[in-house]
Amino acid sequence: MMNIKYGKVTEVIIEKKKVTEVYVDVEGKKQKAINYNHLTGDIKIDDSVLLNTTAIDLGLGTGGYHFVICNLDRPERSISSKGHIMKLRYTPYQLKVFAAEEQESEYHHVFHDFQSLLGMPVIVGTLHSMLPAIIETLISLDPNIRIAYIMTDGAALPLDLSNLVFDLKENKKLCGTVTIGHAFGGDLECVNIYNGLIATKEILKADITVITMGPGIVGTGTKYGFTGIEQGNIVDAVTDLGGTPIAIPRISFTDQRPRHQGISHHSITVLDTICKTSAIVGIPIFEGMKHRFIEDQLMQTTIAQKHQITFRECEDIHGFLLNSSIKMKTMGRNLHQEIEFFTTAGLAGKLAIELLTGRLCKLVR
Repeated sequence: MMNIKYGKVTEVIIEKKKVTEVYVDVEGKKQKAINYNHLTGDIKIDDSVLLNTTAIDLGLGTGGYHFVICNLDRPERSISSKGHIMKLRYTPYQLKVFAAEEQESEYHHVFHDFQSLLGMPVIVGTLHSMLPAIIETLISLDPNIRIAYIMTDGAALPLDLSNLVFDLKENKKLCGTVTIGHAFGGDLECVNIYNGLIATKEILKADITVITMGPGIVGTGTKYGFTGIEQGNIVDAVTDLGGTPIAIPRISFTDQRPRHQGISHHSITVLDTICKTSAIVGIPIFEGMKHRFIEDQLMQTTIAQKHQITFRECEDIHGFLLNSSIKMKTMGRNLHQEIEFFTTAGLAGKLAIELLTGRLCKLVR
């Protein structure tokens, strides 16, 4: 189930507060590895390490990295901070976090006193790569907007794996991050999506919350066998708490897999079957055959009856994305190759702003 190999650190590539990328010598080969500093401690040149090499050995898309399991030169660590909530529970890697809702937390009362999200727009995506288009559109339309980000445990669990989130925080484009479930590393830790939403509203004082999983969605090519199915449950959770869910459909005309052409089968399953409540769903008006293809897909489902479908021209969003300093990439394809995908994500941001300013009708329950 897990391949473990010995390696020796030969070079530090990038060192951040919580994560360090290094080159390691593994069986005479120079390879890359990631060290989570708060899990396995600091790492230096000439350190001997144990590495989880499973994904690379299997040829999976982890970005070409091994992961440090243990630094043999500094194998012991101790913790002294507060907190009693365990993530990665009952595994050798279980770690303690100080969850925002714990009894010892200064925010414990917030969760007891909470009543409603008061209609707060909550953008619910699936792929982590949707995030930059959402944020760029929001910031372009309102530079002072307070945006919180919730990362679920549907894909990568350490928030620190995401260079994208690191850059967004460094550039002050997020007012804070929350990691829920077994995901960890956010400014706030919460045990589930409900308390994560409460935390963004009441603690981070967000105007808008954006939710996606981390890098690395899991899919099996079956109707229900993908981790993006969480989008449906999250839409319902937002509704339960009095927020306004904006669900992003995954749209592509570049992906060669038929099940992901137009509106992905992932999105069709979520919006047609999994969601038990309604969401706002923004779809750009594409040219010619592309638009008709999507209309035909919708006609074969109950999505248009269940949700508030909003078609929009998106030239302004194209401009925001083309002028962005953030590199956008999904499934190995860039902004120009996947313009429909990123434009759809950006449209969700535009609709969220319109909700806040009263230019978009509130969702009819």
